[in-house]
Amino acid sequence: MNPRLTLASSVVGAVIVALDGTVLTVAQPSLQRDLGASFAQVQWTSTGYLIAVASLLVFAGRLGDRHGHHRLFGIGMLGFGAASAGIALAPGVGWVIGLRVVQGVFGALLQPATLGMLRAAFPPDRLRTPIAVRTAAIGVAAAVGPLLGGALVAGPGWRVVFLLNVVPALVLGTLALTVRPPRTASPARLDVPGALLLALTLACLVHVLVALPGWVWTASTAAVTGAAFVRHERRTASPLLPPSVIGSRAVGSALAMLVTASAALSGALFAGTFLLQDTLGLDPFRSALVSLPLAALMVAAAPTCAVLLRRVGARRTTAAAMALLALGILVLSRTPAIPLLCTAFALVGAGFGTVMVAATHVVVREAPVESAGVAGGLQQTAMNVGPVLGVAVATALLGTGDGPGLPLGVLAALALAGAALGRALPGRREAAMNDHGDSKDRTRVPAQR
Repeated sequence: MNPRLTLASSVVGAVIVALDGTVLTVAQPSLQRDLGASFAQVQWTSTGYLIAVASLLVFAGRLGDRHGHHRLFGIGMLGFGAASAGIALAPGVGWVIGLRVVQGVFGALLQPATLGMLRAAFPPDRLRTPIAVRTAAIGVAAAVGPLLGGALVAGPGWRVVFLLNVVPALVLGTLALTVRPPRTASPARLDVPGALLLALTLACLVHVLVALPGWVWTASTAAVTGAAFVRHERRTASPLLPPSVIGSRAVGSALAMLVTASAALSGALFAGTFLLQDTLGLDPFRSALVSLPLAALMVAAAPTCAVLLRRVGARRTTAAAMALLALGILVLSRTPAIPLLCTAFALVGAGFGTVMVAATHVVVREAPVESAGVAGGLQQTAMNVGPVLGVAVATALLGTGDGPGLPLGVLAALALAGAALGRALPGRREAAMNDHGDSKDRTRVPAQR
């Protein structure tokens, strides 16, 4: 598959997943009424998917490294589309929950592949623009999703929402499976015990963060399986997380920054909804209009970040962007004026969009080509765990009865603290050496015999 088609597939795959999540949120009240579901059952339509996808992302990335990212992308897209069609025809909420879990499994297969394909198709010094395009497309999906979902739910009904991605998923999935991936000379052995331990740890962690019943038991299980996973990885000959990826200080800091930024953003949006509708008395439509600058600036920040990475490097870019994100959340917590609220959402979008592009660029670029899938899985795991953490923090602080101001202030402080993580990221000179010098990013070409 040529680079342009690879970029198009990566963008469409990322957009399908992002669009699916945003339109589901809009469709849930109608789904509940139509199927006679309880609030707990409706919650599981999101939680079941999240647990499945978060627990399998890294192992799916390793499968892509071994068997080809295009192949995993194709299987993931076909399964995701088929599960979506099944949800549209589901006779009851139990079927919806089960198919959402299936959708999460296939989503875990395709998400790391969207980044792994880019790492394999583009040289390190040309990764900035493809990642920026992918991020901008996700921003567009985040903006269009609620509007499109609302229109469909109000018209044909919630079932039509799940038919949106069926055709593109089937077409691109079939196309991806026709591509012959290059042969791997000596593929690493799959670390199945490590994958099972990590999956159980992440599943329990997500269960704890969404504050479901039995969280004490799952927290204890996560601690035990997490310790067992670390011990196993240190002893096995073929670890699930290769040292070339997790041994990089820059990759670790970039992943931590993605968790911090996505937690701050999602928590702020959750608390901001209560601020706009309960405190200020805006209806849902006006609230959506006030927050629209967030998506617009997130889209605009993506190409701007590609330029900043080239000129000043990831270190300064991410530090400034995290500070911008913190400032936007702080302004959001301090003003009731609509123009200033729009400005606050614009700052949040610009800061988060920049961090997402820059940190993702570091994670993908720093990983060797043979471990691109694992790097993509780690990036996607960070982007799935962070929002759950942010909403959990916001929910806990909203429960104190002090209103949205307290959680927004805490989340602003979290984003500002995350700016310090940028110190470990490469500057402009280091990036130039990695891109053009003799570094680990250069693809190894076998000697001709």
